[in-house]
Amino acid sequence: MILPITLYGNPVLRKTVEEVDFASADTDLKNFVNDLFDTMYQASGVGLAAPQVNRPIAVFVIDTEAFLDEGDTEQPVKKAFINPEITATVGGNVRFSEGCLSVPGINEEVLRPEGVRIRYQDVEGNQLEEEYHGKAARVIQHEYDHLFGKVFVDRLSPLKKTLLKSKLNEIVAGKKVPAYRIKPNKK
Repeated sequence: MILPITLYGNPVLRKTVEEVDFASADTDLKNFVNDLFDTMYQASGVGLAAPQVNRPIAVFVIDTEAFLDEGDTEQPVKKAFINPEITATVGGNVRFSEGCLSVPGINEEVLRPEGVRIRYQDVEGNQLEEEYHGKAARVIQHEYDHLFGKVFVDRLSPLKKTLLKSKLNEIVAGKKVPAYRIKPNKK
């Protein structure tokens, strides 16, 4: 099922999420993860976090295949991350242009570590720990931020945020509507 994506200005994007308790998790977790993937693909995204569909729980999905260029040596990563914790960053900081389905029409250079080590659970509740580099690490960090009430524009310089203020206000006011299904901000 395609879920409506919450836009910048919606309070759920500023909340720290709740952990998924597998002992009492609803039986729809697998369906919800599938819905996240369907919604992400329909909106032409490479990652989507639960708060972006108005669910403040610690879940995000990524599929980096569309993000990779023909010459990339990096393998695509398609995965759901539940109750993730970035345990370490690896390598130096790298600038890369980021966008966000919740912040349509804005892409800016963001500085992030080149790699991450992440501990998480899969949809079965299995505990895993893996290391990612390059574009996969970038997408993971971007989606991970959503679980703590951050969007990529929060990582920009004060000057850059000031320059983007009118565009951000258009999103909040509902004047910037993307081609995918959204949950409008309340007026």
